[in-house]
Amino acid sequence: MRWLLLVLALFALPAMAEVRDPASHFFMPKLGDFKGDLDAARQEGKVGILLMFELDDCPYCHRMKATILNQSEVQDWFRQHFLIYTVDAKGDTAMTDFNGKDTTEKAFALEQRVRATPVFQFYDLTGKPTARFTGATQSKEEFLLLGRYVVEGAYKTMPFNVYKRQAGK
Repeated sequence: MRWLLLVLALFALPAMAEVRDPASHFFMPKLGDFKGDLDAARQEGKVGILLMFELDDCPYCHRMKATILNQSEVQDWFRQHFLIYTVDAKGDTAMTDFNGKDTTEKAFALEQRVRATPVFQFYDLTGKPTARFTGATQSKEEFLLLGRYVVEGAYKTMPFNVYKRQAGK
């Protein structure tokens, strides 16, 4: 009888969201040419490019990856709308910025005024910065709302906190 109750209890539990490695399911492999990535984003029908500026020892970056960016729902939704890359805010890796200028990740982060991490910076299909969120979101729902804020173009008329309040979050 106990066995039957255990089986029934397991079926009554809500389905858990699938958890996947964000390195391979959220972020795209970097080629280091953001100008070229703009062309790819346009060809793929994306809204733009999302960069996550991070540091290896950043606890908030790790928390985002371990609790939000690893969720299949988040990964699938963001990959549908954006090309997504990481940028090491102290990295010496060579790269090409959105204007075709050769630089390093560290110099690019400074140019983008990254002072704390994580920074989620969205860019439109011309390479122009649109919306920015510094720090870790409170939840998966808030991060998805941030994405919708950009996709819907609400960043053009209101700050994210107003959009979030209007959405009842």
